[in-house]
Amino acid sequence: MRLPRLLPIVLSSLFLNPSARAAEPLPVGSNPPALGAEPFPDRLHAFVWRNWELVPAAKLAEVVGASADRIEAVAASMGLPPAVGLDPETRSRVYITILRRNWHLLPYDQILTLLDMSPAKLAFALREDDFLYIKLGSLKPRCEPLRYAEPTPEARARASAIKEVVESRFGAAIVDSGEPPMAFRRRWEAAPAGPEAGAGPGADASRTAAETGPRFASSYFGTYGDALAEPGRDGFPDGLLAELAEQGVNGVWLHVVLRTLAPGGPDFPEFGEGSAERLANLRSLIERAGRRGVKVYLYLNEPRAMPLSFFATRPEMKGVVDGAHAVMCTSDDRVRSWMKRAVEHVAREAPGLGGVFTITASENVTSCASHGRIAECPRCSKRTPAEVIAEVNATIAEGLRAGAPDAKFIAWDWGWIDPAQAAATIARLPRDAYFQTVAEWDLPIERGGVKTTVGEYSLSATGPSDRARLRWGLARDAGLKTSAKVQLNATWELAAVPSIPVYDLVADLCRNLAEARVDSMMLGWSLGGCPSPQLRVAQLFAEDPTATPDAVLDRVAAERFGADAAPQARLAWSAFSRAFREYPYHGVVLYNGPQQMGPANPLHERATGYRATMVGFPYDDLDGWCGPYPARVFADQFRKVADGWAAGIPALREAVLGAPAPLRAAAEADLGVAEAVGLHFASVANQADFVIARSRDDRDAMRRLLDAEIQAARSLYPLARRDSRLGFEASNHYFYRPLDLVEKVVGCEALKARLATP
Repeated sequence: MRLPRLLPIVLSSLFLNPSARAAEPLPVGSNPPALGAEPFPDRLHAFVWRNWELVPAAKLAEVVGASADRIEAVAASMGLPPAVGLDPETRSRVYITILRRNWHLLPYDQILTLLDMSPAKLAFALREDDFLYIKLGSLKPRCEPLRYAEPTPEARARASAIKEVVESRFGAAIVDSGEPPMAFRRRWEAAPAGPEAGAGPGADASRTAAETGPRFASSYFGTYGDALAEPGRDGFPDGLLAELAEQGVNGVWLHVVLRTLAPGGPDFPEFGEGSAERLANLRSLIERAGRRGVKVYLYLNEPRAMPLSFFATRPEMKGVVDGAHAVMCTSDDRVRSWMKRAVEHVAREAPGLGGVFTITASENVTSCASHGRIAECPRCSKRTPAEVIAEVNATIAEGLRAGAPDAKFIAWDWGWIDPAQAAATIARLPRDAYFQTVAEWDLPIERGGVKTTVGEYSLSATGPSDRARLRWGLARDAGLKTSAKVQLNATWELAAVPSIPVYDLVADLCRNLAEARVDSMMLGWSLGGCPSPQLRVAQLFAEDPTATPDAVLDRVAAERFGADAAPQARLAWSAFSRAFREYPYHGVVLYNGPQQMGPANPLHERATGYRATMVGFPYDDLDGWCGPYPARVFADQFRKVADGWAAGIPALREAVLGAPAPLRAAAEADLGVAEAVGLHFASVANQADFVIARSRDDRDAMRRLLDAEIQAARSLYPLARRDSRLGFEASNHYFYRPLDLVEKVVGCEALKARLATP
């Protein structure tokens, strides 16, 4: 089964020119009734609670027609702490979190007020911002307008009961605001800009980059609109660049749209608006990154389809039609000429550019061969997909060579599904190119007696696969260098943490890639860009391909925890890695399962009837979570992972206690992440078992599982308060915030009380 790729960097004309698009209706889909407001007295109380730490009381009051003091009174009645203001910049960076938590509470017009968004901008975001509307279920739950009314006596009594649960279960911890959302961004932005900022164990990355090839990562928190439109929006502040360099990363990548970076010449005079400013910002990023020995790579998915109106005076350029857009047919010489000139312009105007990588058969509609519809073009239908796709790559590479002879060109085979066409395309690539493929694609696995194969985004299965080895071999035969796309930090197996500390699996993968003589590594897609020692592992194997996993991990553990504590860290990492090998991997599990929400995902007394959505709302859709795994096997596999993970936590605690003072803070943060990972896995098992027990009306089992989820949520709460990275992922913003864990406890307690009633 092929699922849509998660691409958080889809970009089109609204973000480049917000006034360029006509208003379009906001989608509603089947428009079913919204879920109820449980465990709150009513929607008003749910609205205040779920937005309390993200949106100012004055804005909440504006949305529902109240005064700020009345909103504050509602919050206080439930035991919420005094509000801590969230600056507008951060609020704009977590808009998906705000949208998601109000999806079942507010109609569109009130959501627009809450987000300070126009209908056109929200409509575009739902359609183009990383499949956002799909993530929300391709439907808008039906909600009546929410207006403030004085709470009834019954509502006040229920609010008072909630306050009692908050005070009894969380005590003084509820008033500890901890780290505000995205505190990590402010730390990185406040870091010194000078070259002295990158003096960690991997700070010599710049001296080894030429010998070891690119190891490039994305921004941990990049904004996926027009990243170069304004200074400081590229997602790579100096502190982040410094920490990535310390972990051996020698490249970073960001997405661009070619027509925004270069003039279009006489054929396309509408292209290039604002390009000078964007190129200036790109030069600034290249200069700042260069101080750390870090190169900048641009991701190109070109040529982008254009609105049908674009072809009114260029009908001969129109290729495959895709809805309201059509392909700029690359069989037309003028299209290829523009692409070459544009890439050359960017390369000349951004000296020091590390290179580009391309995706040419997936993501946005680009060439007529990009989405398997080549037969619909009167010109390209006379050619093979391999010819068209290879020509697109060659055109981009030619422009890059003309503008920056030393820059690297990397052609990624994502979407080159047919083996024969893939082989033919590889044979036609420029001889100085790097050929990149996903290391683990098509790797066979068996978990819980269920046999399946890996797609991508897996750390639990250690590649490379036979498919990857075959394609790298074809590339070498054609005289190309090779690159592996991997996920060394986080994957969709669990994306709500900065890294999954399965160091043994990371080391095994890097050792295998070294033995496979891979020349380059893309360290992650839009997730996985947080600096961690797991990235350092890749550097050490690149420097010494003959190194053993034990030698590399001993060194990394000593750097992170000190020589005395390193053995305990190694014991913990090995336990985590053994446990993670039991993960019930499948694309459906990755995209539909509740692992990203973990203990924050609500439990329901009765089936909601809603289907799980792609990394959006898992709901209680056990059948939708499991993929090929029977429900019992799914639950048992996550229980195996959780139990095995828990077995490694004591050793990591010992390592933290033994770490020298200068390393203690980082070691404690690693422990917090590891504990959070284990709680997420245990919660998935609990939730699956709860739905199974609910289907049998096994109230005793349901109550036991409610207690287990209460404990999981209470345990995760202080960890999430202390570390603003927990729950965050760049393309989904926050899956949960700490108060969602408090809500989970409140909901479980209320459900326990109802189950106690015959």
